[in-house]
Amino acid sequence: MFALMAMISINAQRKSYDVAAYVYPAYASDDARLRPFWPLGIGEWETVMTMQKRNPGHYWNRTPLWGYINEADPAVMEMEIEQATSHGVNVFIFDWYWFDNRPFMETTLTNGFLKAKNRDKMKFYLMWANHDVENYWDTRISHLGEHNIIWQGSIDRGEFERMCKRNIEMFFSQPNYYKIDGKPVFMIYEVNTFIRGLGGVEQAADALKWFRKEVKKAGFPDLELQFAMWKQNMNYSGFDAGKTDKPSDAFVKKMGFNSTSHYQFAHYINVDDDYQKILDQAYEEWEKLEDEISIPYYPHVSIGWDNSPRTGKSAVVRENTPERFEAAMRKAKEYIDKRPNLHPLITINSWNEWTETSYLQPDNVYGYGYLDAVKHVFVDEK
Repeated sequence: MFALMAMISINAQRKSYDVAAYVYPAYASDDARLRPFWPLGIGEWETVMTMQKRNPGHYWNRTPLWGYINEADPAVMEMEIEQATSHGVNVFIFDWYWFDNRPFMETTLTNGFLKAKNRDKMKFYLMWANHDVENYWDTRISHLGEHNIIWQGSIDRGEFERMCKRNIEMFFSQPNYYKIDGKPVFMIYEVNTFIRGLGGVEQAADALKWFRKEVKKAGFPDLELQFAMWKQNMNYSGFDAGKTDKPSDAFVKKMGFNSTSHYQFAHYINVDDDYQKILDQAYEEWEKLEDEISIPYYPHVSIGWDNSPRTGKSAVVRENTPERFEAAMRKAKEYIDKRPNLHPLITINSWNEWTETSYLQPDNVYGYGYLDAVKHVFVDEK
């Protein structure tokens, strides 16, 4: 009884939470490398804007209340930081890309966020989105289903070292880079792609050990290395490039990962269903992962899924109202509160995944409903 009362007391004192929304950086007007996919020069807003023209009468008919903004503009990002933080979102996790020996879609971060006058109000960290790029971003030809790979997400050891050194110097050193116990956080999106590029599990684990040493050499106590949890990953128990529904703790320790979270419900749940059923499965997954791996799992909530703006048809999350999303955020908060030793990090998909219909930004359907849902849980009830 005393232990229970002590835990309740600790939880009652917890007032601060790190509510982190993933940021998809494709809504920029100053990145020439986006033009082959979206020739209008407004990034993937072009896919949103032209949806009805390409698919007349389609049910997906959404528009952003803030307009087709350039998120690489620091003035725009200042507005977004104000809106995010006032509604309880205080961390941005930037989807960050590296192709052809250089960054891709980075200007939302470097020209927008890092030049915003109020940037210190918001923490940020990187999720290395190391997936292959196919031509599905280009709606002019994506319907052909050719799956042509434009850029491969896998890289070799030399390129990995160049990339990491740049990130340590350019981003980890930023005063508002997100850290856990002083350790800069870095997430890898596709572990199997990373391993493939490095040449195997042993080589990948060695590269990550090198990365950790470089972070320490830069003056940090250590690296907080995360991976994005998927339903299917490498065969972590046998290290043999097969598939499995769950990671093994042996693999997690071998690679040196410190923590994990999800990126999207679609990565492990059939999302062509009612939102409440999806949430029930997600809650079960949170509990299972705690028993299966020894590193912390940070609870994740996705707002929805419907990528028909890109494809014309899609699996669709149904009845994902702001009220149901708010209940999910409350459940994530409860998960954190029951674990007083767990860092209070919660991840959300996402700030702006418009073409996957999973975004906090206000639109013509729910207005500020999703942002207000976060505010109700993490601001109004403090």
